[in-house]
Amino acid sequence: MESLPTTVSGKSDRRGRFSKSQNTSKPSLILAFFSCLAWLYVAGRLWQDAQYRAALNTVLKMNYDQRPKVLTVEDKLVVLGCKDLERRIVETEMELAQAKSQGYLKKQKSVSSSGKKMLAVIGVYTGFGSHLKRNKFRGSWMPRDDALKKLEERGVVIRFVIGRSANRGDSLDRKIDEENRATKDFLILENHEEAQEELPKKVKFFYSAAVQNWDAEFYVKVDDNVDLDLEGMIALLESRRSQDGAYIGCMKSGDVITEEGSQWYEPEWWKFGDDKSYFRHATGSLVILSKNLAQYVNINSGLLKTYAFDDTTIGSWMIGVQATYIDDNRLCCSSTRQEKVCSMA
Repeated sequence: MESLPTTVSGKSDRRGRFSKSQNTSKPSLILAFFSCLAWLYVAGRLWQDAQYRAALNTVLKMNYDQRPKVLTVEDKLVVLGCKDLERRIVETEMELAQAKSQGYLKKQKSVSSSGKKMLAVIGVYTGFGSHLKRNKFRGSWMPRDDALKKLEERGVVIRFVIGRSANRGDSLDRKIDEENRATKDFLILENHEEAQEELPKKVKFFYSAAVQNWDAEFYVKVDDNVDLDLEGMIALLESRRSQDGAYIGCMKSGDVITEEGSQWYEPEWWKFGDDKSYFRHATGSLVILSKNLAQYVNINSGLLKTYAFDDTTIGSWMIGVQATYIDDNRLCCSSTRQEKVCSMA
């Protein structure tokens, strides 16, 4: 009878330990349950992201395979819808050039006092350091002051042709402007830089400016080392009036100089064939173009190619047009002929 309490007490202890163990396991189960939910959620998101990435890669690959490897200018024009507009612009420019070449130009600034077309515009090349030469010409074959105006009434314009300094507005430019205000015998090419290496480009600017300022039968380019028999020149031009496509001068050819550093070196010598010989062209000291040829230079000045020298440059332009080559010995200024209208100064 005395051992019974001990037995009962042992059972009570086991029940207490079991209840305590049961109470402790409930939070663990709840924590495990929520951990499983969290793991499932993360796994689902990772799987969903993987699916999105796979779909995006598929779309990108399809777009990459479909686009052209190199997008050409033609493709860009088609995409932009500009191809047809470009064609119409080119056609319009060609029609405009044709109209201008046939004489449909804006009204010119100067004609003779009688209202007739002027005979000639004579442009005498000059430079910043050629003041003494200009004064020599003004005191010899070139009229000045009132005599220059009377010559224009006869239909002949004479101007010294010069560009601008590389440093626009400097003392060189100011001296030319002052001289021009006093003599009024300059044609200043505002868009041309006056330099020895730029002489071939000066031809384009001269003929363009002359055509735009005066309506004449002929346009004459003369170097500043040439003396003119002015009356002889006028008579020569009078005999050629109304002759379209006239390219007049002392015609020559010659070897193309290929050695760099030599005088008259032509950097683009390889364009002149295996024989390395220039085409026929007028010597640069005196070149005459009829009105329609000068207009051609004016209209196409932005496209015309220049070479190392102005005489071969003009000759290259004449090859591609319907020009009539007139080889006149009277224009060979360095010859010893008696009958000539120019001589070396």
